Amino acid sequence: MIIVITGPTGIGKTAVAVELAKELDTEIISADSMQVYRHLSIGTAKPSPDELCGVTCHLIDYKDPACQYNLGDFIHDAEVEIERIKSKGRTPIVCGGAMMYIQGLLRGVFMEESRDSSIREKLRHEADAGRLAELYAELMRLDPAATHILPNDRQRILRALEVIRVTNRPLTSLQTQKNDKTPRHEARIFVLMRSRDELYIRINARVDAMMTAGLLDEVSQYMSMGYSRDNPAIRALGYTQLFSCHEGAMPLEHALEEMKKRTRNYAKRQLTWFRSMRDAEFIDCGGDDARQLCELIKKKLAQPRQQLL
Repeated sequence: MIIVITGPTGIGKTAVAVELAKELDTEIISADSMQVYRHLSIGTAKPSPDELCGVTCHLIDYKDPACQYNLGDFIHDAEVEIERIKSKGRTPIVCGGAMMYIQGLLRGVFMEESRDSSIREKLRHEADAGRLAELYAELMRLDPAATHILPNDRQRILRALEVIRVTNRPLTSLQTQKNDKTPRHEARIFVLMRSRDELYIRINARVDAMMTAGLLDEVSQYMSMGYSRDNPAIRALGYTQLFSCHEGAMPLEHALEEMKKRTRNYAKRQLTWFRSMRDAEFIDCGGDDARQLCELIKKKLAQPRQQLL
């Protein structure tokens, strides 16, 4: 069995997972599509050694920012860690809010052939010619459910359009077709939830805390290392706005408001997605600290799942 701790951004997942890992003497596997990259830590809310309290957390600070790390890579790497942790007689804890990563690990991804190098190259040529905005508009018309893909996310826009042009089906449709299939892992899935108003307050406060912790300096240091703004790591919420601020193209106040707004919108999409998850057990975090939530999850783990549905 594996334990999954998930929920919207800013909910407090890592603290709960760390408490539970300490109680169960086990390790955590990060299901975060941005924390996997090195160097960009503050803006991705990457847990510090102090926050991890000695607990091992895999798949963070794992790849160079220029690396194209994708769902298939995550599933492979997470499977390796799951088997290694299980071989020690321990129960792996998967913690993160990357919706497709969690779904792919638990339910698999569509196996239908969806790649075509000639179509991919044609799409790249169109994007290189300055037509990314047109391609994004095409994607939104053909797959309006793909709201998790942002207008400047070149990699995901091109991949989603490649799937559509090869299969004549929307990517989101293919990604969800596994929902009714047998899970790949026996899992207990705990979704941390708060009221939307409370969550938005936490998100705004976290952005302010990131700035106090030196987020602008992190952006400056990243640029001084010679990394490109086109690297996949810059898809992380807020970095695009802060790069524009650093270059003088956007006032800091505007950049922070945009960062907060985009993070709140992302959390809203996550909330909608999590509510549709099968076999999930929802935990209200309001008023509870990580230790109390850990104890609640332990009590639920001691009960058969059937008694909780």
